[in-house]
Amino acid sequence: MDKKFLLSLQKRNNKRLLEIRSKIEKGEVEEEDLEALEKEAKELAEEQQEIADELARLTDDPEPEPEPSEPTEPEPSDPEPSSEPGEPEARTAGMISPEQRDRLNNIIAQGIEARGRQTQERLESEIRSAFANFVVGNISEQEARSLGVEAGNGRVTIPSFMATEIITYAQEENFMRRLGTRVTTKENITYPILVKKATAQGHKKERDSSNPIPVTSIEFDEVELEPTEFDALAKVTLKLLKRTGLPIEQIVLDELKKAYVEKEVQYMVNGDEVGNENPGALAKKAVEFKAVTDEEFYDSLVRMKNTPKKAVRKKARWVLNTAALTKIETMRGKDGALILRPLESPVEGCNYKLLGHLVEEEDSVDKTGSPDVPVFYFGNFQQFFIQDVIGSLEIQKLVEKFSDTNEVGFKIYNLLDAQLIYSPFEPAMYRYEVAK
Repeated sequence: MDKKFLLSLQKRNNKRLLEIRSKIEKGEVEEEDLEALEKEAKELAEEQQEIADELARLTDDPEPEPEPSEPTEPEPSDPEPSSEPGEPEARTAGMISPEQRDRLNNIIAQGIEARGRQTQERLESEIRSAFANFVVGNISEQEARSLGVEAGNGRVTIPSFMATEIITYAQEENFMRRLGTRVTTKENITYPILVKKATAQGHKKERDSSNPIPVTSIEFDEVELEPTEFDALAKVTLKLLKRTGLPIEQIVLDELKKAYVEKEVQYMVNGDEVGNENPGALAKKAVEFKAVTDEEFYDSLVRMKNTPKKAVRKKARWVLNTAALTKIETMRGKDGALILRPLESPVEGCNYKLLGHLVEEEDSVDKTGSPDVPVFYFGNFQQFFIQDVIGSLEIQKLVEKFSDTNEVGFKIYNLLDAQLIYSPFEPAMYRYEVAK
């Protein structure tokens, strides 16, 4: 909407609100007029707020103060008869009460004093810009804090809405986040798992004191998700950052996303990086499936599919690497049909079914250092639990470390744990690495 028109409308509404207020102060508002004036004042106040908000969106400059067409203070009028101390204010018959007058005046004041509320999008845009400019060294730590960025001791907390973008991107690119169970908390979480079952007995004789029920017990172990320090490193060239025509905020965020997801996927799937091991990683906790000697490959897949218990199979799917997909893409079953059945349309991001279960292709499950080895996973990925600690995503700028290559480094820091958790009586995941 045109800014000039909005200012004109704002001025006209202010004029009418001031007219109503002047009538109130002069004692010209009667009870029979109150309802209509209140309704009119409310509508004008709401419209004034909408105008102020729209003006705030149209310009980054502070909106101009409304120019009232009349003085904001009422003109002096003849004093009303005063009441004795301690007695209610005198009131002419048919005129509004002091309470009604105050209520109407409050509505009018809201309209006259309406100021553009800063929209959430605009606020986030300003914080995003301040964050990126601090990270690349364009503004000081003090300036960043004044603009709403939490910074100190060389670290800066990634604003919550930007952290959400990074995690959302991770969910799109990291299949473990998409298929696993995510929990956000600030405390450690413990999951009980059954390690010893109770035993039931059958008997034909009635129980008595000489033949009591044998005591059996069940035992549970517990797996605790205890977030550990997790970091990743992104680098951006100074040449790129110095090109003022480029959106610095988006460049920084994109690099953070890519670096973070790469590190996170490695931690969740293999967990074998020196100094950043994860004993609950998918490759370590999935039960190894072994083919029987001389067994046909198709029969091995059928047996693998039927190895988990029915409760697991009901929620299970396949995850294969490209080498595994290549191996079965043209393979036919004993009925002569392709064992990899294409779907008419994607289902939960999957384009195929294998032996009745959805199939995902993910190169991140490659055997470390051997991407040409076919790898098959089958099971319930919901048993992979991911714990994100609220408000822990931070970044540290590294300038000197990469100065000899004209780059700026960004070290991302987070608290994270991710483990595949299941009872030994009901394994949730199997892994089949096909020997060459």
